[in-house]
Amino acid sequence: MAAIEWIAALAGLICVWLTIRQNVWCWPIGLVQVVLFVFVFFQARLYSDVILHVVYIFLQFYGWYYWLYGGRDRDELPVTRFSLPQAIAWCATVVGGTGLWGLAMATWTDAASPFVDAFIAVASLVAQWLLARKKLESWYFWIVVDVVGIGLFYQRELYPTAGLYAVFLGLAIYGCLQWRKSMRSEANSELLAEGETS
Repeated sequence: MAAIEWIAALAGLICVWLTIRQNVWCWPIGLVQVVLFVFVFFQARLYSDVILHVVYIFLQFYGWYYWLYGGRDRDELPVTRFSLPQAIAWCATVVGGTGLWGLAMATWTDAASPFVDAFIAVASLVAQWLLARKKLESWYFWIVVDVVGIGLFYQRELYPTAGLYAVFLGLAIYGCLQWRKSMRSEANSELLAEGETS
């Protein structure tokens, strides 16, 4: 299993790096990563993560399509932010979803860490959905997921995965800064374009 875990970790690093650069190839590389992690997490009895990665398979295709054609004129999608009510709704979704999913895993499976695993799963789904929509705040969710994931995977002796999540944490912070810069650059370009047309 260690070889598959290492390959998945490498694909994950490449995927996140391409995501930071807003390169659409992050989606097919990410697809390789999530398929491999289905097997890794099943072996480790982290069933919430198995389910999460199965859902990720579909989100990879969605993100790939949306990044190519989700913009205003069915062109490339710009980085945007969401409103305060949306932030509250997404955080409530994570809290409620974690409670329900964790309870289900604790009741019906032999999951090793049902509520922590559930938090990672639910928060990751929210983060991935927001990432597919190119929302800056997706990186905030990823930062929290990575911090929690490092602890869980280290405790489960999934050391390459814990290491991967430590690198993901650094990349998530960097990604947040890069996307913020990109958003400002796009806003400045729009202001310049408006000034030239008036």
